[in-house]
Amino acid sequence: MAAPSRRVSAKGPAADARALREAIRRHDHRYYVLNQPEISDAEYDRLLRQLKTLEDQHPGLVTPDSPTQRVGGVPDEAFRAVRHATPMLSLDNAFSEDEVAAWQQRVAKGLGGVKPTYTVELKIDGVGLALTYERGRLVQAATRGDGTTGEEVTANAKTIRAIPLRLQTDAPRRLEVRGEVYMPTEAFARYNDAASRREEERFANPRNAAAGSLRQKDPQVTAQRPLRFFTHSYASVAGVRFASHWEFLEACRRLGLPVTDHATCCRSFAEVRRRCRALEGLRSRLGYEADGVVIKVNELALQEQLGLTHKSPRWAVAYKFPAHQATTQVLDVLHSVGRTGTVTPVAGLSPVSCGGVTISSATLHNYDEVRRLGVRVGDWVVIQRAGDVIPQVIKVLESRRTGTERAIKPPAACPECGGTMAKEKEEAVAHRCINPSCPAQLVRSMLHFGSRAAMDIEGLGDVVVEALVGRRLIRDAAGLYRLTAKELLTLPLFAEKRAENLLANIRESRGRGMSRLLYALGVRHVGEKAAFDLAERFGSMARLMRSPRAQLEAVSGIGPVVAESLTQFFRQPQTRALINELEDAGVAMTQPRYSAGPQPLAGLTVVFTGELSGMSRAEAEALVRRLGGRASSSVSRKTSFVVAGEASGSKLAQAKKLGVRVLNETAFKKLIQQ
Repeated sequence: MAAPSRRVSAKGPAADARALREAIRRHDHRYYVLNQPEISDAEYDRLLRQLKTLEDQHPGLVTPDSPTQRVGGVPDEAFRAVRHATPMLSLDNAFSEDEVAAWQQRVAKGLGGVKPTYTVELKIDGVGLALTYERGRLVQAATRGDGTTGEEVTANAKTIRAIPLRLQTDAPRRLEVRGEVYMPTEAFARYNDAASRREEERFANPRNAAAGSLRQKDPQVTAQRPLRFFTHSYASVAGVRFASHWEFLEACRRLGLPVTDHATCCRSFAEVRRRCRALEGLRSRLGYEADGVVIKVNELALQEQLGLTHKSPRWAVAYKFPAHQATTQVLDVLHSVGRTGTVTPVAGLSPVSCGGVTISSATLHNYDEVRRLGVRVGDWVVIQRAGDVIPQVIKVLESRRTGTERAIKPPAACPECGGTMAKEKEEAVAHRCINPSCPAQLVRSMLHFGSRAAMDIEGLGDVVVEALVGRRLIRDAAGLYRLTAKELLTLPLFAEKRAENLLANIRESRGRGMSRLLYALGVRHVGEKAAFDLAERFGSMARLMRSPRAQLEAVSGIGPVVAESLTQFFRQPQTRALINELEDAGVAMTQPRYSAGPQPLAGLTVVFTGELSGMSRAEAEALVRRLGGRASSSVSRKTSFVVAGEASGSKLAQAKKLGVRVLNETAFKKLIQQ
């Protein structure tokens, strides 16, 4: 049904603005919640333009919840920490029907014979988000974070049209709901295709796309990303009482909050089992990533009776679907060269849909794995894709062989540069190209050099590095520091502003310090922690390069393999030349030394878990040591506190179990600043 064109009516601009806002909200509800659009996208855009024009002419008519206010300016304080009044708990997982049945038996025991009903909902593989409404208006959106403290992303959440800025009539005085932000699989594929055409970075999977889009510093960027939202629970409500979870979901639908169409209320556990199997069968046709189903005791009074453990509710469980699998044929094998020269066989496959994603290649890991599987070119194979894991070949269907299949052998020469291949004793499965000038190695090593944990050069992604290497603008890491704006502007993907930003980021990286540089150089077997320990012990690159193996092995955590790798690395003339060029470019070759001062962490043992936003794990542990504390990798009763970042795992659960104090990253920074 076409929307009529509008002029200011006899009722006046205020009435017209109200009517337009209500019309747009109604169409948002029908499109994003009911999936029943009444008008075309062009007609919807026309309504929005009419409202925008009216508000521009009469600024006093603009309301905070107007559809025109979804995209605002950049917030003054990006990603302010928000403490959740009710923790956003994780759920216990069940990986088989037997484990689900065991959960149900625990529920039955806890309820003493009372038979509950259950709700079954899809478990969306997205990013957790808490939305707070006051008198029907959206006032705050916060990420899950570590479950206790998240980040405020209200300005970005407002750009997601599936999230109502104003609830429908009869909204509670205050309501906090939780749900998942996600990117539909088709929209994800379109976004990545467009990114490739623009020669920009692609996202690895829809979940990463949702997370990266939601945490953009500029809401204008988030607004351009095709994000959606489903509500799955609530934390608090004022003015309304729900008797059951199903009653809450029904209320969400009335209020305009989107709920998955596949949510079901089941009167028996047998019905729960049947529903789980049915949803697993629908999985590939959903249009979005779902990695399982969430089963909940429906009655809220019974939920309260069952209570919580230290990390999850007893009244709910997440039944995880098995990994996606598909059958396809191996058409050829590509030999991929990594940054250290290791060559990995990758199966080129006949394209096949696996969990809603088209797969055309899968890793074979190494040539020993090729022999173990017995896989050949031409074989029909079973591939598996689980979550963020790269698709892999797990089984060969030998019964389908025709006799025309060809064996897969390690290449005699490097597939990228034709250089000599070697199989080293300490890495019996690894075949390596030993040509230091191999272009494939250079691309991977430059990506590593600029990575966050290394020199942290923002803007130095895959597409940029491949272009720089392809045009021979760089031949090693020192070449980055010689780049000019004139050279960058010869590449089609660079405009003046982008070139200036990249060069500024490269200049800024010169002061990262010795430990970051050592890790960035990509010495085999030298990770972040080893690089930091070596930098702290020797203080300068020159002193480290002069040190014999015995002195290297005297450093805690540095064994014979690492010491030998360092010795060989620094013995090479090209390594010494590279370090000299980096030093000439102004790259810091020493480890920062801190004068004696307050030691707020003296005598304390600190454990980090999850992803920190402001520093790498190695930097955080180094900071603890500088401030007098001890950084540990495991949680025990002797742990003073745990610092939990995004996507915290088993260490956080162990801390809560042992009663160890847990801090988020913001609280940790405040503590050390005191």
